[in-house]
Amino acid sequence: MQVLTRPYGGLHYRTDGPTDAPAVIFANSLGTDLRLWDALLPLLPKDLRYIRYDKQGHGLSTLGGGTTLAEHAADAIALIEAVAAKPVVFVGLSIGGLIAQTVASLRPDLVHGLVLSNTAARLGTAQSWQTRIDAVAGQGLASIADGIMERWFASAFRATPDLALWRNMLTRTPAEGYIAACKTLSQADQTAATAALRLPVLAIAGDADGASPPELVKATADLIPGAAFHVVPGAGHLPCVEKPAAYAAILSPFLRAHAHD
Repeated sequence: MQVLTRPYGGLHYRTDGPTDAPAVIFANSLGTDLRLWDALLPLLPKDLRYIRYDKQGHGLSTLGGGTTLAEHAADAIALIEAVAAKPVVFVGLSIGGLIAQTVASLRPDLVHGLVLSNTAARLGTAQSWQTRIDAVAGQGLASIADGIMERWFASAFRATPDLALWRNMLTRTPAEGYIAACKTLSQADQTAATAALRLPVLAIAGDADGASPPELVKATADLIPGAAFHVVPGAGHLPCVEKPAAYAAILSPFLRAHAHD
């Protein structure tokens, strides 16, 4: 296991691929850890270095504050500087996509390609996130787990035994870390900053995504001149889990084109 020391504790990360290769960094969704990308990575180009990490309060990472995009972006920036030591392609899913947008806005020198997966410049409303915070604080993550599974996955995947693994990952996320990330999302709005981005961008949606529907993802892609937009059929909020081969077929050409810049 690898850890980056941060002012609040440890940020858990993992690297795969040649140490001297161009780097791709992955930021995960709410309620998941770096295992989100397990099925995808073996399908991606072999000549790249892949860096993935557990955001604050998730997986094996310490929770510091973790209630603002600035805090999460600072973690990602520190990881890029310490581990990649050169500009990266940043792949972010859901809240990870908001982190990616923030890093690209704050430190464009560190990001030469952006992949916005199942995300938007703004996700939900302050009230919707407060309602979720209240539910988790009062009754725990298990109380909302079934509804989240319906938003995360298409019906075919929900009928498989693998669903239990992702439900367990969600419910075993520390409530404090989950709530902190919800607080981040309640105030996050990157619309103006993202509209000012000028770099290669790929946006990916799932056609059965109940958390960030394709039209929401596309609206964010449309903010950025030249951004490409693709939909993964038969996938929900985590298409890299449900349809890794289809996801890799969309992502790999973008990585080949821009990771070596």
